[in-house]
Amino acid sequence: MMQWLYKLGSPKWFYDMTTAFLPWLSGVTFLLLIVGLVWGLGFAPPDYQMGDNFRIIYIHVPTAVGMIWIYAMMATMAAMHMIWNLKLADMVAKSCALVGASYCAVALFTGAVWGKPTWGTYWIWDAKLTATLIMLFIYIGIMALRAAFDSETSGSKAASVLTLVGVVNLPIIYYAAIWWETLHQPPSDLGLRAEGANPPEIWIPALFTGFGLIGLVFLIVILRTRNEILLRERRAQWVQELLEQEASHA
Repeated sequence: MMQWLYKLGSPKWFYDMTTAFLPWLSGVTFLLLIVGLVWGLGFAPPDYQMGDNFRIIYIHVPTAVGMIWIYAMMATMAAMHMIWNLKLADMVAKSCALVGASYCAVALFTGAVWGKPTWGTYWIWDAKLTATLIMLFIYIGIMALRAAFDSETSGSKAASVLTLVGVVNLPIIYYAAIWWETLHQPPSDLGLRAEGANPPEIWIPALFTGFGLIGLVFLIVILRTRNEILLRERRAQWVQELLEQEASHA
């Protein structure tokens, strides 16, 4: 267990490990996104109820789900940083914040675009929508709080505490449409279990896009974490050797 934690907390191990599979992750991610978006936005048949308006789900649903799981990952890293003082965990948590805020903003925007023709309004103070907006503010607050400290250590601890406090909003977002009578529909399975609800031509490209956007999360978080490692470990010998090696190949 301690050996696993030692590896997990090693920035050099993370950098070397991710170097090996970054090209594969990039290729698979962009292939999934291209196939899913082209198929879903260009060739999927119109929905039997919403017509072509439903196509926004290929962006809205994965980003809405993604913002929740990104926050869960960020909170897990924050807890590991607080408990075991793992520098790498804090680097990953810091890298997650901007990605999560971006996914949250896209989910809100695409939800508004979908809401106008469906509900007749871009925004309503629905429980689920309001909780999602609060989530965006939490993401922004975490980044602002971290940047407010001159000390990296103090900023990371303060951001970790706020991150863990914000976890309470996750079940509210997910279950709001179930717990309260809201305008927003309950969590959808895209017709995978509803008999005859949606043909495979609709939900299969949604799977491609969903997995592609999940892959994009990991890709961006890994790249941002690698940059954070190089910044924080710039005085380490292995970073100096890496920079010299890259300079010699340039």
